[in-house]
Amino acid sequence: MAYGASPYDKDLKANWSHFCDQLKAAGDRVFKDANPGTALQRVDGFRYLTQNLSQAFDLALETRNPKYPVFQTFCSPFRKLGSDNADCIYIQAWIDGESVYKISGKKGTARFFNVSVQGPRSNSAYGRASQRPLHDPFGDTPEANMFGHELNTNWDGSFELYIGGEKQGQNWLPTTPGSRKLFLRQYFDDWNEEPAEYSIERIGMDSPRPIPTPAEMIEAMKWAGEFCYNVVDYWPDWTWASTDAVDIHAPNQFKGLTATQNTAANWSAASEKMDARRGRQATAALWRVNDHEALILEFDDYEGFWNVTTEAVFGNSLDYLYRPISYTPSRTTVDPDGKVRLVLTKDDPGYHNWIDNQGYNVGQLVFRNVMSRSLPQLRTMVVNAADLARYMPNSRKVSREERIAQLHQRFDGIRRRCRV
Repeated sequence: MAYGASPYDKDLKANWSHFCDQLKAAGDRVFKDANPGTALQRVDGFRYLTQNLSQAFDLALETRNPKYPVFQTFCSPFRKLGSDNADCIYIQAWIDGESVYKISGKKGTARFFNVSVQGPRSNSAYGRASQRPLHDPFGDTPEANMFGHELNTNWDGSFELYIGGEKQGQNWLPTTPGSRKLFLRQYFDDWNEEPAEYSIERIGMDSPRPIPTPAEMIEAMKWAGEFCYNVVDYWPDWTWASTDAVDIHAPNQFKGLTATQNTAANWSAASEKMDARRGRQATAALWRVNDHEALILEFDDYEGFWNVTTEAVFGNSLDYLYRPISYTPSRTTVDPDGKVRLVLTKDDPGYHNWIDNQGYNVGQLVFRNVMSRSLPQLRTMVVNAADLARYMPNSRKVSREERIAQLHQRFDGIRRRCRV
């Protein structure tokens, strides 16, 4: 039997064609002005698009039914999205506000752990009511959350966490009629930290998940098409237009406001409360360096948990499985004068705190201060890479053998975290 044998054929074919048209349009957006016309960065744009194409229908269809919840790890060493943190595991599950869910597992040993209930999408979810909301699956409003230190666990780290309904058990988070997903984050510091183990079920789930209908398939095609287009249309334009964290007219500088300034100038009390539930304060800088330059990032060492991730133009973290593109306190050396100095270059300059920009000339550097609503003073300068010793005379250097060992530690640590 061929096309037309089913009454659903026309709508299914039309919506599949529309999905393909959106995918084609998404490819055109790879060539936007923000993405430099170099071979490496053009390829990166298409790689980023294909990585998200690979998960579009996982989000739109396979995990979409909130009555049959499934955890989806939507960022990994092979999939980047949404200004992802290279030292974080992001997991989500679609839920609704009328069901009761149970998360079971082991907490792991990541330095930061957060489970949040996310409500309706809103253009104030990131503090700027005047801007369009970030595309799905983002832009939702944090309604309730639980940090790792608030979670009650057994001696072996095992736990149960109930979501929705009447309060029960030692660990519980409420939902609202608008609740639509769970968002789980783990931020890692040391390479030996173990990731959490999770499973989720809906209480009362007593029958198999129904097979998707033509209407559900058509809706998934629409969602997936918009998602694939938006991941290249919104980034980096949305972040550049909607936040004070990046000033594209002042490259190689952190121009972001402090949390206090943000609250006073732009944010409502409700927006500040929402961001506090995310458990961090973040700022970013647009970097532009040529092949012979180096960007030095310097700040005073302090007691606290921070992380730095290097991104490409579309807010996708660089290759963190094989290359040193992210740093945290435990993996960073401090200079004798009490300052942390990180250096971003194309070629290895021999310093311990080297950020490999992979030969890209443009990207973003994101600094997150975890479990804090303030940021340190972040100082930057661009210098000739050949002159680094003049500006970092006492910074620790490494031999080739030490660098290889450092890269193997990263490789093994990321594989442990991400189960790859």
